[in-house]
Parts: sequence; C-alpha cells; structure tokens
Amino acid sequence: MSHLRIQQPDGDAALADWRHVHNTVVPTHPLSPDEVRERARRHHLEVAYLGDVLVGSSTVRPPADGTRTATVIARVLVAHRGRGFGEALYARGVDRARRLGAVVIETVVLSSNGDGLRFARKHGFVETEWYLLPGETVPWIDLRLA
Repeated sequence: MSHLRIQQPDGDAALADWRHVHNTVVPTHPLSPDEVRERARRHHLEVAYLGDVLVGSSTVRPPADGTRTATVIARVLVAHRGRGFGEALYARGVDRARRLGAVVIETVVLSSNGDGLRFARKHGFVETEWYLLPGETVPWIDLRLA
C-alpha cells in the first residue's frame, strides 16, 4: 500500500473516476456526471489510486444541521478488495467526519454487496434500517457504528 494515493477529485477526470467506482459498486443506482458534481459540492469525496490504477472511492456526508451524525462510505473495486484499501479509505473518512463534529458515524450498503456488509459489520456497524428507494428492487441497509 506504499503507493496508495487518496485525494479529493480535482477535475472532471477524477470526478469521472469517482463516478466509475460508485456506479460499478452500486449498479442499481447509477449517477450521472451532473449528480456527481452536485454531490461533490455537498459531501467530501475522495478517489484512491494504486500508482495510476483506480482502486476505490469514498464519500463523507457531513453532519446535517442540528445533528452530530455523519455518514462514511468506502467503496473498493472488486479486483482490489482484501488488500487494505477499504481500511485506508474508511479510516480517512471517519477522521474527516470527526473533524466535522460527528459523534455518531453511519454508513449505507446495498444489500446485494456482501463484501461491503461484511466490512461494515467487521468494523462494528450494526443494521438500523432496510429500505427500497423509489423504483429500485434491491434494498439498502443503513448501519450505525456501535
């Protein structure tokens, strides 16, 4: 992991990389370039590269007004899982959330993503809610760090 580089997307190419990871890991809820640009204004996004190879991305949704709860999401492309990249993205995300004032950390995982669900549970997250977004058929799972 000595060549792992994690950075905020700094232009359209890096935002496209973030979008690629999101849409690959969450195929039931693909985002358009405009939706990604809008998310980059509201959330803290990062992309991870091993050398020049894209391996993952993350999102930190800061605490909403009047709450101390942030959402941290780490995504790693299947070919790069199990090598510590998710750990690095997750740790950076939690650190960012805490610096933004979060006391409670949540995450969200598509129920069909068994690797993501195992990762969340391994890190102490417990399920709080299952739900379907309008027009979707695969449930989402909200989890909270115990």
